[in-house]
Amino acid sequence: MAIEVKVPTLGESVTEATVGEWLKQPGEAVAVDEPICSLETDKVAVEVPSPVNGILSEHVVAVGDTVEVGALLARVEEGDAPAAKPKAKDDAPAPAATTTASPAPAPAASTEDAADLTLSPAVRRAVLEHGLDPSTIKGTGKDGRLTKEDVLAAAKAKKDGAPAPAATVEAPAPAASGDRRTERVKMTRLRQTIAKRLKGAQEEAALLTTFNDVDMTAVIEAREAYKDLFARKHGIKLGFMSFFAKASALALKDVPAVNAQIDGDEIVYHDYVDLSVAVSAPNGLVVPVVRNIDKMSFAEIELAIAGYGKKAKEGTLTMADMSGGTFTISNGGVFGSLMSTPIINPPQSAVLGLHRIEDRPVAVNGEVVIRPMMYIALSYDHRIIDGREAVTALKIIKEAIEDPMRMLIDL
Repeated sequence: MAIEVKVPTLGESVTEATVGEWLKQPGEAVAVDEPICSLETDKVAVEVPSPVNGILSEHVVAVGDTVEVGALLARVEEGDAPAAKPKAKDDAPAPAATTTASPAPAPAASTEDAADLTLSPAVRRAVLEHGLDPSTIKGTGKDGRLTKEDVLAAAKAKKDGAPAPAATVEAPAPAASGDRRTERVKMTRLRQTIAKRLKGAQEEAALLTTFNDVDMTAVIEAREAYKDLFARKHGIKLGFMSFFAKASALALKDVPAVNAQIDGDEIVYHDYVDLSVAVSAPNGLVVPVVRNIDKMSFAEIELAIAGYGKKAKEGTLTMADMSGGTFTISNGGVFGSLMSTPIINPPQSAVLGLHRIEDRPVAVNGEVVIRPMMYIALSYDHRIIDGREAVTALKIIKEAIEDPMRMLIDL
């Protein structure tokens, strides 16, 4: 009997999605709860599982189609699926793929076997570009799947290893002199949403950015003194983000407008701090929310952020993980940024931008000394946040980082 597979409920206020990738093809065996399709919503990728054991008989929609909740996706002929082929000793399990990664395959003896692997478009392009065999690369994505970063790391390791012959079987033939190529790739639904939201923020909000610089000496010394004890007690490294999160909580309590938002002709103030932390994911920037960060310890903050980072890399963030948020921190410094003007995350009214730490000469007590300095930036909506309030909030953050004791005694 044919069983219909339909678009599941995608989350509050989310009514449609885009078909990102078919993980199973017609004629292939599927097990109950095994993902057969990946859907892209405005914020996350959602895997659609098979409701029964059987054979996938039909794709009703194609990759790139927009589908609404409840729409028919595919049909599965219910029945006993063929037994899986026994795995060799070194075989890896074959998990379902997502739109951003693909399975970690069992070792293959030929390029034909590798060609049969299900790879996402980005991973497939990277494999072909670098002339690699995907079956020889260890995946670090969800359930051991290959990511583009895995392929790039393998390509770098290959380049840094033993010298390769001038020409190899895997290497693509060099392009003829003067040959120029272009490639068109449809924007993912997530990337389209990011583009619309950021452009909308620029058009609607009265954006302004104020800057300051921070002497990171005290925080660096505190981390160095307590990092081992902290890690042993809490099972997580003590990072910079927890310091800036606690410092921001102090600032937002003292300057409520920076933690507020506009709703129609009203300003909504919050007596709590739900912190959106910008995290780089395979499909783009996502901002999961750490709730009530003003009441959390340093360890709780580090654990929460690390957990979201892992979920972002695996593509398992949910709509609930990213809903809400009253203030955002974006750390461009991890990519080497010296200074930037971050864009607010609507309907929030402010965002704190962190940047790289570098030794710079500064004047201290009339003497020039070398200190580890960081530029920090606060972009804000001038419609509800005055310049005095923005500068004051950023100054509180600066003072708390330069004298972390302020965070312990609430100054």
